[in-house]
Amino acid sequence: MALRTIVKEGDPVLTKHCRPVTSFDERLHTLLDDMTETLLDAGGVGLAGPQVGVLRRVVVIDLDEDGMLELINPEIIEQSGEQDGMEGCLSVPGRWGMVKRPNVVKVKAQDRNGDWFEAEGEALIARCFCHELEHLDGHLFTEKAYRFLTPEEVETMGRAEEDEQ
Repeated sequence: MALRTIVKEGDPVLTKHCRPVTSFDERLHTLLDDMTETLLDAGGVGLAGPQVGVLRRVVVIDLDEDGMLELINPEIIEQSGEQDGMEGCLSVPGRWGMVKRPNVVKVKAQDRNGDWFEAEGEALIARCFCHELEHLDGHLFTEKAYRFLTPEEVETMGRAEEDEQ
C-alpha cells in the first residue's frame, strides 16, 4: 500500500466524468488499498478516484467501527428525507459550506471482485454517498453549497457535533 497525493480544487481532473471499472484485478485492488491508506492518513470520511488522479468510478468510505466500504461503479438507487449540514472536502482544504442532502440513501455498487451489492446509509453516510458519487461525475460540494462558513462557525459547529456524540 502507498499514500497517494490528494488532488486539490483547480486541478482539471476534478471536473472530469469518470469511466466505469471493467477489470477487477490486482491493479484495482492496489488502487483501493492505496485509497484506503490515503483516506485514513488524511482523516477524511470518503475518497473518490478523481481525488487521487484516477478517472475511474471508485469510492472508499470509512464507516468507523464497521470498517471501510468500497464502492465500484456505484449509483444511487433510492433516496428519501432531507438533511441540512456542514460539508467539507479533502480536495478543498479549509473551506466548509452548508449543503442540503437526502437523509437516507441506498446505493448499488460492485465490490473489488465485481460482485454487485446494495448499501444503505443515513445521515453522515448518506451525505458521504452523495458527495463522493458527485466526484465521479466531475462535481464538488462547492457547487451545491448555499452558504460558506467562517472558520469560527466551523469550530462552533464541530464542537456541537462532538457534544451530540
